[in-house]
Amino acid sequence: MMKNGFLFFAGLFAAFAFGWAGIALGSHRQLGALAPYHDDSEGSSFPSRPPGLAARGQLVYADLGCASCHTQQVRRPDFGSDKDRGWGERQSVARDYIYQVRPQLGNSRTGPDLANLSGRKAPFDAAELTVFLYTGILPGGKVLSHPPFKFLFDDAVVVGETSAYALVLPPSLAPAAGRQIVPTERARTLVSYLQSLNTPYEFPEARPVTPAVAQKEGAHK
Repeated sequence: MMKNGFLFFAGLFAAFAFGWAGIALGSHRQLGALAPYHDDSEGSSFPSRPPGLAARGQLVYADLGCASCHTQQVRRPDFGSDKDRGWGERQSVARDYIYQVRPQLGNSRTGPDLANLSGRKAPFDAAELTVFLYTGILPGGKVLSHPPFKFLFDDAVVVGETSAYALVLPPSLAPAAGRQIVPTERARTLVSYLQSLNTPYEFPEARPVTPAVAQKEGAHK
């Protein structure tokens, strides 16, 4: 009994070890070796490495738990209507995330997908994004269910000149006379990160795969 018990647990451990190695180590070997794609016609490599401010902003994004309500993965057309919603022109692929220390794929879409936020047809500029973080209101007055992140801002007294970072707010939201709303460093880095979210280049692996049946039909025409 003892001998059979040892063999049972040894086999169970071996199965677990091989399964873990196949999933974790195999995936890391496959995806960890991905490199930027160099396009000779453009003389550039894609994706580009984000600036330091944006990299720090990703840590703020993760710290705030933004991935609980927002994804960063555009689905291919036959998996959903992400393209029709204007969230991206192509599906997300593994190469999009090689420069992200903590890819924020997300697990829920309480809010819109953000994978291509700055590459949309009507992107928000830095000032609009900063005001939105403070008020939770989109440009044009559209109110969403997004909570205002006022804790990322300082309500400060104006000493001398107004800060170059001070928000320009409508009268109904403006601070008292002699005061100003100034974004903290965390707010500024978060906005920089959001502005860096762009997937403008179509990698070969992101192109739609033509079904084998369609290929055969095309060959006979």
